[in-house]
Amino acid sequence: MIRAVFFDLGGVIIRTEYQAPRERLAERLNMTYEDISRFVFESDSSLKASIGAISTEQHWASVVRGLGRPASEAKAIREEFFAGDVIDRGLLDFVRSLRPRYKTGIISNAWPDLRDYVIKSKFDDAFDALIISAEVGVMKPEPKIYQIALGQLQVRANEAVFVDDVPANIEAARKLGMQGIVFRSPPQTLAELKELLK
Repeated sequence: MIRAVFFDLGGVIIRTEYQAPRERLAERLNMTYEDISRFVFESDSSLKASIGAISTEQHWASVVRGLGRPASEAKAIREEFFAGDVIDRGLLDFVRSLRPRYKTGIISNAWPDLRDYVIKSKFDDAFDALIISAEVGVMKPEPKIYQIALGQLQVRANEAVFVDDVPANIEAARKLGMQGIVFRSPPQTLAELKELLK
């Protein structure tokens, strides 16, 4: 019986729905959309921030340095990079509707400022726990982050389902005994989740 539902954040609850701002930024910096996305998310400083070894601000300072731009542009570059991101409020309403029958949680590979962002964006009330890689020092698909999540919600692996847009992260959860849904769209995910929770 399922007692807990975990969700990834980036790519599931928050998605880049509008590519234009990031494309404009990339163009201005003589880069492609893919290049700048990799530069921000897959750089050494991003990985360090994702396990809490450096702050989010230190990561962005490194990004801006790497782009050859002055430190004074860090805030503007960061805002433009994320300008096309949208919080799926409809999906969050569904998450809220699961409670209190089910426990809900986030399992996210993210930088140290994520918790503040969730609180500021007013959707921390949808979740019983936020398991953030920067806070626990380990990233998906490492088994330990799922074990921490299960421990925080006090459920066994076979009592939990995890929704993520990265198949490798779902595969890792399944190896521990969790159910998994690969996010492709909100309607597909909600249909699969409702079927599982019947």
